[in-house]
Amino acid sequence: MKTEDEKTSDGLNEIFEIINAKGDIGELKEIVQKPDEQTNEDK
Repeated sequence: MKTEDEKTSDGLNEIFEIINAKGDIGELKEIVQKPDEQTNEDK
């Protein structure tokens, strides 16, 4: 299970990935699907 700091870091990294995607639809769709995968890891 991840610590609060690790979760915060993951969240910030995701924000930067979204910013860097710059409209790349495929990459944005992949990013949007990631939280579902991370939620399962935390259980």
